[in-house]
Amino acid sequence: MKGVVLAGGLGTRLRPLTSITNKHLLPVYDQPMIFYPLQKLAEAGISDVMLVTGGNSAGDFLRLLGDGSDFGLNTLNYAYQTKEGGIAEAIGLTKAFVGGDKFVVILGDNILEDSLEQYVETFRKQENGARILLKEVSNPRDYGVAEIEGDRIISIVEKPECPVSNYAVIGVYMYDDYAFEVIDALKPSARGELEVTDINNAYLSAGKLMADIIGGWWADSGSSIDGLLQAGIRARELRVGRKI
Repeated sequence: MKGVVLAGGLGTRLRPLTSITNKHLLPVYDQPMIFYPLQKLAEAGISDVMLVTGGNSAGDFLRLLGDGSDFGLNTLNYAYQTKEGGIAEAIGLTKAFVGGDKFVVILGDNILEDSLEQYVETFRKQENGARILLKEVSNPRDYGVAEIEGDRIISIVEKPECPVSNYAVIGVYMYDDYAFEVIDALKPSARGELEVTDINNAYLSAGKLMADIIGGWWADSGSSIDGLLQAGIRARELRVGRKI
């Protein structure tokens, strides 16, 4: 099983903090944001990881993270995304690294309370297909929303006016190598990007998209300045063991 961390993007929602640096290098409480997804992959037993980034701060990741051994990784590889081509395009850059393995993708600004180990183990045992993680939220209109039946996805609607559930699709995606066939056939969306939702919908159409609902808190620390602040507060609560 391979791991992929996506740490590109312009971080426009966090300006002016990101005017001169990549948002994933910003602090979330006492650690750089990028530490959190790497730690979650390592905790889940994934020791070979590729980080995809871009822009002028790409070299800062190498200086900060090195070979990944501080996180318990066997290898930490790097890929460079030359333009804002979307999450699916960034995943496509990892094709040679992943090979024929299954792999877990985590967005670099997603911070989770719970370990990913149980979900990764379930995916290891899954014969093929994809698996995504969901979280019940109070503002589902701001996210991709899943309709579920057991652990199977029935539909996913991006930022719906009338959500069919409160289950948001968070930034953790588990795929087999069929994902790269899908990416190769994708067309850019109206935003000019290759969308990860289109990958998930391809698995959905094939009847091979499964889901788990996470129990602990989840923070999208790159969503806004307030989102970054709340992520820092929650990270501190987790570290010191008490609620603020």
